[in-house]
Amino acid sequence: MLLFFLPFLGYGQEIHEWTLEECITYARNHNINVKKQMLNVQLQKINTTESKLTMLPTLGGNATHVYNWGQTIDPFTNQFATERVRSNSFYVSTQMVLFSGFQKLNTLRKSQLDLNISELEVEKMMNDISLNVATFYLQALYNAELLNISESQLKVVKLQRDRIKILVESGSLAQGELLNMEAQVASAELQLVEARNNYELALLQLSQLIDLEDSRGFSVVAPELAAPSVNISLSPVDQVVNYALQHQPEIISSKYRIESARKEFDINRGSYGPTLALNGSWGTGYSGVSLEKDPNVPPTLIAYPIGITQLTGDTVIGISPEYSYRVKPFGDQLKANENQSLGLYLNIPIFNGYRSRNNVQRTKIAVANAELDLQLSQNNLRKLIVQAYADASAALKKYVAAETKLHAQQESFNYASEKYAVGLLNAVEYNQNKEDLNKAQSELIQAKYDFIFKVKILDFYEGKPLVLN
Repeated sequence: MLLFFLPFLGYGQEIHEWTLEECITYARNHNINVKKQMLNVQLQKINTTESKLTMLPTLGGNATHVYNWGQTIDPFTNQFATERVRSNSFYVSTQMVLFSGFQKLNTLRKSQLDLNISELEVEKMMNDISLNVATFYLQALYNAELLNISESQLKVVKLQRDRIKILVESGSLAQGELLNMEAQVASAELQLVEARNNYELALLQLSQLIDLEDSRGFSVVAPELAAPSVNISLSPVDQVVNYALQHQPEIISSKYRIESARKEFDINRGSYGPTLALNGSWGTGYSGVSLEKDPNVPPTLIAYPIGITQLTGDTVIGISPEYSYRVKPFGDQLKANENQSLGLYLNIPIFNGYRSRNNVQRTKIAVANAELDLQLSQNNLRKLIVQAYADASAALKKYVAAETKLHAQQESFNYASEKYAVGLLNAVEYNQNKEDLNKAQSELIQAKYDFIFKVKILDFYEGKPLVLN
């Protein structure tokens, strides 16, 4: 492996070389948008659980503890009370929807589809991050190779300057030739500084892309990448397209969105039908004016005249017991006042201002729109892969041409260097040959990494991992 590293944003910092796989993993784990999308997945899971629980009966209860003053009707005795009266009530009810046009079932299925969509959104976001990281990673490697070339060019120019200096000191060349070479050395040093700055800038951009908090000491590891070959075999474009159309998350999520829209249509269509529900309840209560005879206090016998006899005129005395009363005990009242109910309730929609009809029409349009979105996603993906395949083929041809050009330019530069060393070539012509060589080297490196990136795109859409080997 080749290790490219430079002091980055400070000196004395320990350098850690990151592989492409490490950068992708770190970016996936620390990207804020991914974290937000994961929260959306959790919300969808809650919605799905809620949809499941709506299939179960509802259960509720309440209790009251009330004091009344003044004239009021007791709710349990239906008698007027004029003093302070305490009352309690307890109530429990349950309801279960037996039929509602399958709306609950379709809502549950739609929630499950929406959960799948949110999970696929996370996967798509991670795929986009992986491709972006690979792009910036290869850009850093490209700038690293340009930096190595600049260092090599500076060494070559310095060696040439030293040779010219010897010839000038021996009187074979004029002093002006040495000055020209010193200028070329300064120019090469400037190019080296620019190359180093570009490399450090590429590292900074990559570290920011992966959300690295402290980018000091950040560097990249570059494997020995094989040079492109004319005999390289690319997977057939139709094979890559067919695989991507079956496995890419944006395509799968588009299909799920169609199913979700159809379930929404079924939910709205279910509002046309009746709703049948089963309701049950239990209740009881206590009143402070509900009285009963006090069994602990014997009755008092009270004598009172009820008439006179006709013969003697004697008063006839009647005897009647008088009882003591007490508030009926709490437990006895709860038992006595207990009531239960169980019933079926049927609700038939007749007219609601065409609200159900309009909702159904809207969801029909949503289904058609989702189907068009799927076609757009498929077409865009197909175009992207076909374009990447064409770009890879073109990049390979460009690399072969650039390689041929570099060989020829290298021979030309070597010949120009020999002529310049013996005074048969002036500094302007020599510098032009050097610039042409630098340009040819840069074009070759650019073509190399352009081809590698295009191939990695094809590998990615074919389900292969993003690795450099």
